[in-house]
Amino acid sequence: MAGREAARDRRRDAGGPPQEPREGPRAGPGAGAELRGVGAADGAAPEPDALAGRLARWCAAQWGRAPDEVRVHGLRRLAGGSSRETWSFDLELAGALLPLVLRRDPPGRTGAGESDRGLEFRVVKAAFEAGVPAPRPHFACADPAVLGTPFYLMDRVEGEALPRRLLRDDRYAGAREKLLPQLAEAALRIHRVPPELPALAGLPAPPPGVSPALAELERVSEGIRALAAEPHPVLALAERWLRARLPAPERLALVHGDFRVGNVLFDEGGLRAVLDWELCKLGDPVEDLGWLCTRAWRFGRDDLPAGGLGTREALLAAYRDAGGGDVDPAHLRFWEAMGSYKVALVFIQQSWVYRSGRLPSLELASLGRRTAEAEEELVRLMEESP
Repeated sequence: MAGREAARDRRRDAGGPPQEPREGPRAGPGAGAELRGVGAADGAAPEPDALAGRLARWCAAQWGRAPDEVRVHGLRRLAGGSSRETWSFDLELAGALLPLVLRRDPPGRTGAGESDRGLEFRVVKAAFEAGVPAPRPHFACADPAVLGTPFYLMDRVEGEALPRRLLRDDRYAGAREKLLPQLAEAALRIHRVPPELPALAGLPAPPPGVSPALAELERVSEGIRALAAEPHPVLALAERWLRARLPAPERLALVHGDFRVGNVLFDEGGLRAVLDWELCKLGDPVEDLGWLCTRAWRFGRDDLPAGGLGTREALLAAYRDAGGGDVDPAHLRFWEAMGSYKVALVFIQQSWVYRSGRLPSLELASLGRRTAEAEEELVRLMEESP
């Protein structure tokens, strides 16, 4: 992608992260769905100049300004985020500059299992109003005639997103000490957003009477059976192991769905914002904590299983100290194992995209072998757990 390397080398100041190194997969939606990080939009994106003009006219109406009082400056598409386009720009309103980010679906692109932009906007707004560190959302537009697809605008937040910089650079040594408690508190604030809010209507949720854990296990297992090119005995064993240990959550909560290092902005002071809300749903809040602990998101720091930042015990203590109560370590371990089970599906999906001819990428072809890495982690978790 044009600008990808440049995006990696500069400090971030946007509402979404740059393209990550291929350390692990993105949380995929399910069997046969579009994958985050792979594929291409159908149809050409509009030129930035044309997009800027249309955007300026729309913003003038939203902010109640005359068209000649509003200008869009520096509009550019940010690297990364293949399943969602993220654009950065400065909006001039009667001489004052407002740094903003635009999030929209690529033209012609759909993604099963992911929220639409209007729903995502409402969820981020509800989370922001509940005190979650998220970019402040401003306006949403469902009319594709404006920019080609639905979109919404939010504040541009300064910060860094690359996990390797967080976990290795001396500059962020202080942030590493602060971030795990901050992430635990942010997760709890997400989980405390009332699930009955009208803004959350339409979010994916388990069927009535079905636990979130069982619903997720069935979804992932179905995807593996549908897309795997060969038998995976370890995954079959893991499915039985998970099915025998299904936790019963105390409550249904708003779940971010992709809560991890790489989907947050940070600076020397720690957490700045939680990003990438398109996989949010109603489910078991411990799922977010388990996903943070999944090996794929440690970026080489296997000695610190909670996102490369601390121990599982430290994460649970921080969540408890923030007011989240005690979480059974076995409950966390279930969702950590489920995380690696989902990671296996994502690698199988990526290989399937290549094999199906949808995207002739050698990178995708090679990623299928990484299913074995997730299987190895599942074997370790099963051996270490009662």
